[in-house]
Order: sequence, then structure tokens, then C-alpha cells
Amino acid sequence: MEAQKVKQAKREGKKSRGVNALVVIVIALILAESFYFLVLGNGQHFEGGSNANHPTDMLGTMFKGGFVVPIILTLLLTVVILSVERFFAISKAKGKGNLINYVYDVKACLKKGDIAGAEALCAKQKGSVAAIVDAGLKKYKEMETAPLSKEQKIEEIKAEIEEATALELPSMQQNLPIIATISTLGTLMGLFGTVLGMIRSFAALGSGGGVDSTALSVGISEALVNTATGIATGALAIISYSFFSGKIDNMTYAIDEMGFALTQTYAETHEK
Repeated sequence: MEAQKVKQAKREGKKSRGVNALVVIVIALILAESFYFLVLGNGQHFEGGSNANHPTDMLGTMFKGGFVVPIILTLLLTVVILSVERFFAISKAKGKGNLINYVYDVKACLKKGDIAGAEALCAKQKGSVAAIVDAGLKKYKEMETAPLSKEQKIEEIKAEIEEATALELPSMQQNLPIIATISTLGTLMGLFGTVLGMIRSFAALGSGGGVDSTALSVGISEALVNTATGIATGALAIISYSFFSGKIDNMTYAIDEMGFALTQTYAETHEK
């Protein structure tokens, strides 16, 4: 019962790690709105010093993209902030040294039966991967004196590694679902802004008394700016998600390899 309480406390501790995505989105929204009105909407980017007139540069053209622009900028900033946060979090989870060399060194210690040396490598490496391997090593030592059959001991070692992985993995994957969602949402918001801009353009073409060139240009600007920013946001989110997912996959492969090495070593070096 006491062990279950300790494990539950560990789970709750893991859930609290990382940056809250909602806080990041709110901060990104404030920054995006401020940038939209104070920078893009500054009169120096428009004829006559008023953002109601024709833009004279790219920043003014972006302002004419309409209310969808700050929404897409919010998504873009969210991806950037969460990507930076994930970079440091996953780097910390990987540990201090090279992960491949760490796995190789621990396996070498296991082959020699040097469990203490393997634990020292875990203490030196640190990070989530080392914490999982260290949990397996502690269970390995515990099973050497446990009154169980050899098969039961091996299963206990496997279960310990799986539980430690279940505790650590959510902290590594935190906020990645948000980035994955933005990869689609950013493109859709760009498409939404494009449609609004085209509606404005066709309304200008269909108005009586000739073509309203001002309204036509504003509509085209809104369409193109939202298309470009939406695609850029979606592309950045896809790249970020793929990059960090690959990093996590490499760590899970290392964990699986170490788990197999631990159980295989125990099976080969112990008669019971």
C-alpha cells in the first residue's frame, strides 16, 4: 500500500513538469496582438500616415491581411515557444553525455557483471533515460535475493522498467500534441483568411460603378498574406513535431535495448 502511494506521488510529480501550453498560448496572443497593431499597423507603413490607406511596404501589406493575421501569428509564436521549451526538456531527458555511448558502456558493464559500475554511469549520465535504467538496475539487485522463480524475477525486472518508462515518457511528450494540432490548424486558418480575402476581392469586382481598385487590392493582400503565414506556421509545426518525435523515438529505442540487456543478462548469469 505504501509503495502504491509512492508511485502515485511520482506520477503526480511528472505531470507537473514542463511549461503549461495554455499559458504559452495566452502570452503568444498578447504578443501577436501587440505586434499586429503597434508594429504592422504603424502609420509609417501606409500612405498619409494612416493604416486606413494603401500600404507602402510588406509590413503594411501584412496588416491589411485582417483579423486572421494575429490569430496565425499567435499559432506561429506558440510553435516557436513550445519548440524551444521542448528542445531544453528533451535535451535534459537525454542526459549529459552521448546516448549511444552511454548505452554501449552500460551494456559493457552488464556483460562483466559490474552492476555498481552501471549505476555509476547512470548517476553520471542523468536524465530520464538514465533514471529508467537505474530503476531497472535497482530491481535487478533486489531480485538477486528475492524468494521467486527465475522467470518471475525476470518479469519483475521488465515490469519495473515499463513502469519507470510510463512515469518518464509523458514528461518527454508534453506539449507535442499541441504542436501537432497547430500543424493542421495553422494551414486551415491561412485558408480561412484566404477565403475571406477572395470574398472581399470578388465583392470589389462585382460592385456597381466600376472596379474598386482599393478594395480589390486589400482583398488580394488579405488572401495572399494569410496564405503565406498559414503555410509557414503549419510547415514549422510539422518540422518541429517530426524533429522532437524522432528524438523521443531514439530515447525509447535506447530504453528498450537496455531493458532487453538487463533481462538477458539476468537470464544468462543466474540459475534461479
